[in-house]
Amino acid sequence: MKIRISREALLKPLQLVSGVVEKRQTMAILSNVLLHISQGKMVLTGTDLEVELTASILLEGMDDLDGEITLPARKFLDICKSLPDDAMLDIQIDEGRALIRSGKSRFNLTTLPASEFPATEKIAGAREYTVAQGQFLHLIEQTHFCMANQDVRYYLNGLLLELRDGGLRTVATDGHRLALCDVAADIVPADISQIIIPRKGVVELSRLLDDSDTPCNLQLNSGFLRITLGDVVFTSKLIDGRFPDYERVIPRGGDKIVVADKNILLHGLQRASILSNDKFRGVRLNLLPNLLRATVNNPEQEEAEEEIDVEYNGEELEIGFNVSYILDALNAIKQDQVRLVLIDSNSSCVIHGVDAEDARYVVMPMRL
Repeated sequence: MKIRISREALLKPLQLVSGVVEKRQTMAILSNVLLHISQGKMVLTGTDLEVELTASILLEGMDDLDGEITLPARKFLDICKSLPDDAMLDIQIDEGRALIRSGKSRFNLTTLPASEFPATEKIAGAREYTVAQGQFLHLIEQTHFCMANQDVRYYLNGLLLELRDGGLRTVATDGHRLALCDVAADIVPADISQIIIPRKGVVELSRLLDDSDTPCNLQLNSGFLRITLGDVVFTSKLIDGRFPDYERVIPRGGDKIVVADKNILLHGLQRASILSNDKFRGVRLNLLPNLLRATVNNPEQEEAEEEIDVEYNGEELEIGFNVSYILDALNAIKQDQVRLVLIDSNSSCVIHGVDAEDARYVVMPMRL
């Protein structure tokens, strides 16, 4: 089998599918990328058994070519990246070897048979929906950072995607904080209204999606999510678990409302956090009329204090938080003005942009 293709046509699709290939694998075949050639098209596939990516490339003048093989993903990508921009690659597959020629360069790679490569999962009985890429990317960007990482409560190590009448919602929590985001979309929920996308899938999706109105097609059933983006197809296993009732942890009826300039608050807390305890990252917030005082200290008896002008007319209040959680929420908010809604020193704080509650953040207090 002989393939001729330009570096320009190959590089981006190869980079995409190689992104899911892990450096250390229990199975040698999972370090490889599958090349399937048929009817003038080459389909590249990479997988780690949890997330799979395929990308299609048209091959000019090779309509009669038919075959498949796997090549070492990292080496193949590094070869492609190292060649000049206008390079052409001639790939000859013969007896378990792949000979790649380009200009005066020559590479001889070991291959593995395509029969050993994991078959693409069939999504039986899938529900289909269409949403703009920009909307889906917004859902991920506003919430992904609150996912747990290697928590024994495995269902927290992913992102909840909830299908609602007329919209989509994402929710992420690590048990200490929560992020929630809504977008309007042409959605009519059926038998499946919630799925949990694993962390690896969320990371890959954030790389694939762009901030545009270009539609993407969602197919899902109880075990898999498949998203088609033009010539690229993303497939991910879903986390089999029940996400907690997140509505219960969103405080209602907070009467202590703070309005602040986001950047002033963000920079003030960043300066104060320099001297926070590296492990617990605690900050003490004192609310006074039109003033928020942030103080931190650490085991070395060092202390920092910031006074930040805010709009606040409620009772005086002292409350402690992990400053990193507050900073993460502020960094995600796109509005210039933010609102913090509190009840008392033992209740969680809700943070969102002023006049924009599509994205909300809940941060639990901590004892200092």
